[in-house]
Amino acid sequence: MSILVVAVVLFAFGVFAETIGGKPLALDRRIALAFRNPADPSVPAGPAWLREAARDVTSLGGTVVLGMIIFVVEGYLLLAREFAAAWLIAIAVLGGLALNNLLKLVIARPRPAVIAHGAPHYTKSFPSGHAAMSAITYLTIGALLTQTHPPFVTGLFIPAVATFLTFAVGVSRIYLGVHYPTDILGGWCVGAAWSMLCWQVMAWLHVAH
Repeated sequence: MSILVVAVVLFAFGVFAETIGGKPLALDRRIALAFRNPADPSVPAGPAWLREAARDVTSLGGTVVLGMIIFVVEGYLLLAREFAAAWLIAIAVLGGLALNNLLKLVIARPRPAVIAHGAPHYTKSFPSGHAAMSAITYLTIGALLTQTHPPFVTGLFIPAVATFLTFAVGVSRIYLGVHYPTDILGGWCVGAAWSMLCWQVMAWLHVAH
């Protein structure tokens, strides 16, 4: 079942990549502008505190924050002598990062030009690195945690939190004007597919253990 879901998600990614062809869509522009101040599209809609909050949320998918989270998780797993899980988390994150950057180079979609960017950026636009890496990191760690918690209590809460964090990071990128909506959808597809493959490996390791 997991492999089927991965196939469906990857198919969706392929549709997005083929549809955009490295260029923004009219729907992308409309949705992006819906997050902006109609009187001045260079400014995100809403009060100043909302813009500050969006920058805080978007940092949850940034390299530094995710790197710190992975460092803490890896340290815990190594101290707990959970070496297989530690290797799996490392491979999931580093492999996902390499895959996403490769896709960015191949597709080479420019960042949104219709609005001013509310956060710095250094790479191409599709698929979103923040969306992909937050999905990979939070969903994979969430899957790991659910292996040791009751499935109907914490086992449901953890995936819900991981999904919420991934969603919030993606929406913040659109709000700040650094990504088109399809960039975020593409990043979620890559991250979710890669994370689900890691979940499957975790299941195999759990059975083998």
